[in-house]
Amino acid sequence: REPALRALDLHWRPPRAALLWSFAVRIGFLFSRIRVEEKLLIESFQQLGVAVDMLDVREMVFDIHQPEQYNQYDVVVERCISQTQANTAVRVLEAFGVPCVNSSRVIDICGDKLVTSLRLAACGIPTPRVKVAVEPDAALRAIEGMGYPCVLKPTVGSWGRLLARINDRDAAEAVVEHKSTLGGVQHGVFYVQEHVDKPGRDIRVFMIGSHAIAAIERRSDHWITNTARGGQAAGMKVTAEMAKICQDAAVAVTGSEGAVLAIDLLESRDGNLLVSEINHTMEFRNSIATTGIDIPGIMVEYVMSVGRRQARRTDGTGVAAATIESKPLREANAASLNAIDTAFSQGAA
Repeated sequence: REPALRALDLHWRPPRAALLWSFAVRIGFLFSRIRVEEKLLIESFQQLGVAVDMLDVREMVFDIHQPEQYNQYDVVVERCISQTQANTAVRVLEAFGVPCVNSSRVIDICGDKLVTSLRLAACGIPTPRVKVAVEPDAALRAIEGMGYPCVLKPTVGSWGRLLARINDRDAAEAVVEHKSTLGGVQHGVFYVQEHVDKPGRDIRVFMIGSHAIAAIERRSDHWITNTARGGQAAGMKVTAEMAKICQDAAVAVTGSEGAVLAIDLLESRDGNLLVSEINHTMEFRNSIATTGIDIPGIMVEYVMSVGRRQARRTDGTGVAAATIESKPLREANAASLNAIDTAFSQGAA
């Protein structure tokens, strides 16, 4: 079958010959807890016949003068729950010459809602209006300037936590006072976002590399539609408009490097799409059956493509990988690698 169909074919598996080069890719799996998503990713690697080294970030000690322990890897998959732990480990690994999915740059941008919004605005991507302040009086002026209702969010956080819809001046004063009194990193910046009167749902689009592979809608009677807060997910078709805005948003936050992302879209009442947030360590357990798409399988193929590019450069000791292969095997490997890489580079997904 055509390589372009493989990324979305739930039943396709590489032929036995292709597994020869799979074993040559050395993969680390960075985690802090094994959730359903991590189990699904590990199973997808196993189905390809690929072994991964489990790297528990809680147990790791990095000696920045001795990279040898970790630069054996061609790629490391980052699946930590803590953003701080993830970014610390990924920065060290990248300094050791190990590519990570996702990179520290992507974590930096997508892990902070303000930085994400700044990148989207700078690149002209449609996104809700945002005002920012760092002191209570200024925050109240920002809220009044935005108009009611508006939304107050922490710049760092997930799962719909600590969001507040501000409906009037009394609510604004109360929430700002609470945040100021509580203090801490999550409350030190007042990120005020335009309230979008969405039609009872938002949309999450799963991006692998530069391709929108699947989408779900999340519905709720509450204004917060996150599934972690009780929203109900259902699969939906990725429209050309959705794919375009998500591809543009992905480029805005990743440049040309590509990434694995979940992009949250809001629909205004006039039908326009806005990029609300971008998630760098996405959850997908409830989106496989609803979309019919093998999301972890496609993620693993993408990770393998990153690892294969690295493996071609070095064998982990600074010796070009090609020097340890016979010519027939090199040619067979090259044909297999190029065929599957084409599925990503030419928009197969």
